[in-house]
Amino acid sequence: MNERMKKIINDITAFWRSRTKMQKGTILGSAVAVILLAAIITFFSTRTDLVPLYSDVAPAEIGRIKETLDAQGVINEVAPGGTSILVPAEQMDSLLVQLSAQGFPQSGMIDYSFFSQNAGFGMTDNEFGVLKLASMQTEVANLLKSIDGVKDASVRITLPEEGIFLSQSNSAASAAIVLNTAPGYQFTETQITSIYKLVSKSIPNLSTDDISIRNQFLEYFDLDQASTNTAGANVGDQMAIKKTIERDLQRQVQMMLGTLMGQDKVVVSVTTDIDFKQENREENLVEPVDVENMTGIQISAQRISETFTGNNPLEGGTPQGEDPTDNFTNYQEGSTANGDYERIEETINNDVNRIRKEIVESPYKIRDIGIQVMVEPPTPDDAATMPDGVQADIEQILSTIIRTSIDKGEVGELTEAQLQEKIVVSVQPFNGKDATLAEGNPVIPWWVYVIGGILLAAIILLVVFIMRSRRKEAEELEILEEQSEELAIDDINEEKETEATLRRKQLEKMAKDKPDDFAKLLRTWIAED
Repeated sequence: MNERMKKIINDITAFWRSRTKMQKGTILGSAVAVILLAAIITFFSTRTDLVPLYSDVAPAEIGRIKETLDAQGVINEVAPGGTSILVPAEQMDSLLVQLSAQGFPQSGMIDYSFFSQNAGFGMTDNEFGVLKLASMQTEVANLLKSIDGVKDASVRITLPEEGIFLSQSNSAASAAIVLNTAPGYQFTETQITSIYKLVSKSIPNLSTDDISIRNQFLEYFDLDQASTNTAGANVGDQMAIKKTIERDLQRQVQMMLGTLMGQDKVVVSVTTDIDFKQENREENLVEPVDVENMTGIQISAQRISETFTGNNPLEGGTPQGEDPTDNFTNYQEGSTANGDYERIEETINNDVNRIRKEIVESPYKIRDIGIQVMVEPPTPDDAATMPDGVQADIEQILSTIIRTSIDKGEVGELTEAQLQEKIVVSVQPFNGKDATLAEGNPVIPWWVYVIGGILLAAIILLVVFIMRSRRKEAEELEILEEQSEELAIDDINEEKETEATLRRKQLEKMAKDKPDDFAKLLRTWIAED
């Protein structure tokens, strides 16, 4: 066995010394690359992917969960901070079910399930009230935790005390809430209003005025501000609305013209002038029912007609003297009265349309729009290749968009000259394409190809060397077999061969053909003796 090992080592040493420096470097590099590749494949194939089982749990609770997992032989790891524990991803669902059946996480909070487990006849009213209040706080906190952006919530509720008499009862409840919000998360006005209404409907006799909500940074969420703020009330909202309008118009124009000319042949820019003035007014209008004749509806009418025709009246009567109490109602009849009398009186009461309008104007209006379009011809260096009428069609499309988007209450109908002032269409070659279009095509880094090529070349060279070594070994075996066959041939002298003469001839041939091996064999015999 020792001779065989020495022979293998000597063969390897001879093989290594017979190689050039380039071949030695290639063999070493191939071996290192194969080892690294095998190590990487082994690492990723045997790596255990750990995911959070519970997060934001008390450290004491994490300790109890870890003790349970260790007893079950489950691989686990406590995350930095001691408030989360990690388990293998493929076991997470089953572990959640198992630990929930065992009562984990045991957060110590009292919810409505506490009554079904601990309620009894010996519980007093005060104990029941305390437990009811604690469970109500827990349920409201769990309800708030389900909202996006809320990591944790603490709720404190004050319920009214019921007195013996009706006049002694205080029907007002109050709630103080502290939200642990996610970093950088901003609640919208609608979300704040929804939180107030959610808490108000969850607790009896609780008004939104008696709710106070803040986050961990002592920032209060005021319902009044959330309900009175309107779109465009501050500069940030105004800029966001302006940017949204311009972006939508730009995308609309880019999509239409891109379909016509090609997405990389069109660049669109849109600018707008937005009026964020909001107006609330009330109008009380009176209009006739019949506008053409300026008449209304007759609701009542009175007509009086008097006619008198007479001759000389008869003389008679006694004239009265001056009497201060008769108010001069008695007069002396005349003697020459003769004539006609006619009186016509008509009274008509008409009703009209009374219109009352409460008008709230929109929070923003588009007062002006400017659209700038750059188009590249089909042949970039030749502007004459632009088809006839295409530029006019583009201007007509942009005119229609501007005419239908601008508020007509401010400027009225736009003329063609005014529309042309708001549109610019430039036809010229593009010296640089839009960078945003190139970002959508992900490319593989060059170093990936380099590493892949090196690994492929190393594998090919290794295979070649292995095949050559095997081929050389096969050739050596064939030579040895041929030599052994030659030694077995009878001599031409037809001398009788014995085992001793055959060995002698083999040793002579080995000493002649392979003196090194013959010397090694002699040293071996001497060492054994």
